[in-house]
Amino acid sequence: MPKPDEPQPTPRPTGDEALASDETSPRSEPVPHPGSTSEDSRPEPSGTSGGAASAGTSTAGSTSAGHAHPAGAALAFAALGVVFGDIGTSPLYSLQTVFSIDHNAVAPTRGDVYGVISMVFWAITLVVSIKYVALVMRADNEGEGGILALTALLRRVMKGPRATIAVTLLGIVGAGLFYGDSFITPAISVMSAIEGLEVIDPHAGELVIPIAAVILTVLFLIQRYGTSVVGRAFGPVMLLWFVTIGLLGVPHIIDHPEIVTALSPTHAFAFLVDRPMIAFIAMGAVVLTITGAEALYADMGHFGARPIRLAWFGVVLPCLLLCYLGQAALIVENPAAMDNPFFHLVPGPFLVPVVVLATLATVIASQAVISGAFSVSQQALHLGLLPRLTIRHTSTHSGGQIYVPVINWVLFAGVLVLVFGFRSSTALASAYGLAVTGTLILTTVLFLGLADKVWHWPMGIVVLIMVVIGGVEAVFFAANITKIVHGGWLPILIALAVIAIMTTWLWGAQIVREKRTEIEGPLDTWLDKVRERHVPRVPGQAIYLHANLETVPLALKETLRFHHVLHERIAIITVTVANIPHVRHVDRVVVSDLGDPTDGIVGVTIRLGFNDSQDVPHNLKWSNDKNPEFVWDPAEARYFLSVLDIRPGNVRGLERVRQNLFVLLSRNAGSRVDSFHLPPNRTAVLGGRLAM
Repeated sequence: MPKPDEPQPTPRPTGDEALASDETSPRSEPVPHPGSTSEDSRPEPSGTSGGAASAGTSTAGSTSAGHAHPAGAALAFAALGVVFGDIGTSPLYSLQTVFSIDHNAVAPTRGDVYGVISMVFWAITLVVSIKYVALVMRADNEGEGGILALTALLRRVMKGPRATIAVTLLGIVGAGLFYGDSFITPAISVMSAIEGLEVIDPHAGELVIPIAAVILTVLFLIQRYGTSVVGRAFGPVMLLWFVTIGLLGVPHIIDHPEIVTALSPTHAFAFLVDRPMIAFIAMGAVVLTITGAEALYADMGHFGARPIRLAWFGVVLPCLLLCYLGQAALIVENPAAMDNPFFHLVPGPFLVPVVVLATLATVIASQAVISGAFSVSQQALHLGLLPRLTIRHTSTHSGGQIYVPVINWVLFAGVLVLVFGFRSSTALASAYGLAVTGTLILTTVLFLGLADKVWHWPMGIVVLIMVVIGGVEAVFFAANITKIVHGGWLPILIALAVIAIMTTWLWGAQIVREKRTEIEGPLDTWLDKVRERHVPRVPGQAIYLHANLETVPLALKETLRFHHVLHERIAIITVTVANIPHVRHVDRVVVSDLGDPTDGIVGVTIRLGFNDSQDVPHNLKWSNDKNPEFVWDPAEARYFLSVLDIRPGNVRGLERVRQNLFVLLSRNAGSRVDSFHLPPNRTAVLGGRLAM
């Protein structure tokens, strides 16, 4: 079987990956990933000359271009604080949900408890340990991971528009479900931790909602300041959390050592045979034990595969198993504890400290998924699935620490609605599973496509993975479909909204690009007319940002139409983003003559990786000495952006609705002056109007 770290022939990025610079460009931002270093501080990527990354390059224990990951205990320790927050806080609510009275089915009997724990263990083993840690993390895009990174890999190798569209749609659905997860995780995690107060005082339940609302409000308010300071405390807090939950389970395992035999798959099979419908219902909640598994893959670019594997097998997995076994043993010995088995593990004097620690852990889990939503948004921009968003870098040392205001406040509003609407972690758990299982299945489908199309794994291996792992995930998904009326509609609604936005943007951007090309006209024809008219030239350097070098920037046409003169030196700048994280500085800029060199008009292509800064003035530093006809002058350069006032066309029905949505999205896109880091006092915006 070919190893995925063997280089595979991969086509170079095409126009599909280009970052257009015009008003309606769907790829108007690079895709920084959490943990990438800043533009000026990171080392030059070794072995990268601007070509596309090999689709099967592995970063497990290796150094990818721009991603030097010293594998060891330090990075594994750091990974504890970012990667495992979500899955690490699942013991707070997962078994409680399985045995909640809402199910009216799973009983605290020996057979049911052993069957549930057996399913928990094998769900973690198959989905997390084998699928993600052993298999999916071998698939990376120059060290970057996540469902949209996997989508980008497959888009590079798919042949034909139908296959590309199919892969893109899978990525869109996966992104939609991830956003659903991003709404639900902060609400369910923080509420489940604060609900521990009810174990101390039954009347404290009235405080859960207001306390959760205050904590979440503070969490979203501080996003603008970044996580660099708080992030340094994540590792120690999560290490303390995992050690604590493991130790809490040990005394109950000692009191009921037979619980260890529940790890045998025979108990899960016996549960399925004896009580098939009850076991099916239980699986809908058992899946909560693997929430956050996608983070193992998505955060691979931050730490590398080897440190994550080390942290998982060395700390996280053993502590999770001890905690789940301890909860199961407690339920067998004391069935009344099933109302909140985690906090019933805690001896009375330690309840308050554990509630505080659990709250800190759930805030960390929430922070991780919020940051993940920011990163997924940038990946979606790179794939052309969203309009431009205002993105702020919050750290001078880590390019992956970003803040996306619109995403932050939409998440904040949605999370508060969920807290006040569902009012308990158990009620919200019914909505949680569908988002998780949907994302699991989509990742499996995309990974198997990569294994088949790129790595050329034997079909028997692909089918085995599909049947065993995909089959388990399909059952989890089916079990959660039964919860649609009890809250499962929520992630579906969020996913549908995201799908509507992304597909509408793709559709509308294509229409506008085609019509805009007609308005702009061919550049070479326009240059011929300029020469024929002997247009006067005035001193200065004008830089026009434009989608390509084939058509005339609207701002350039409008400048001539209004002033009847042109600058002596003109550069048409095109920014493109390739499907690789970094492009070396020396390879980023290409300067080409556009017709007669005496015209003083040149084309400049800035080619970036999706982790590279889109700061145009900064990248223009690397253009000097590329071509004697163009020397960038930072003090003299004036920047011009083209803009179109887009209006709906004369249509009716659904198409009219889609056009109105597209116009709304385009008008609320982020500022390109900010996106390209242009000096506001030396930047002009010119353009016209276009009806769709």
